[in-house]
Amino acid sequence: MAYAFKRAESQDFTIVEMNDGDKIVGTIRVKPSGVLWAPKGSHKFYKLSIQQFAKFAEEHGTKQKM
Repeated sequence: MAYAFKRAESQDFTIVEMNDGDKIVGTIRVKPSGVLWAPKGSHKFYKLSIQQFAKFAEEHGTKQKM
C-alpha cells in the first residue's frame, strides 16, 4: 500500500490590520474556480469568478513588478 499527501483544494489567508494590534479584517479564500472574501465574523463568503477577479484587478488595480 502506498501513501501520498492530498493537495488542498483551496487556501485561506487571514487579513489583519497591522497598525491596530493585528485586528482581523477578514479572510480571503483562493480556489481554482475563484476568489472568496468573508469579513470578520461572517459565516458566508462573497465570491468572484477568476474572470470577474481578473477584470476587476485590471480595471481598478495598479501594475506591480513581478
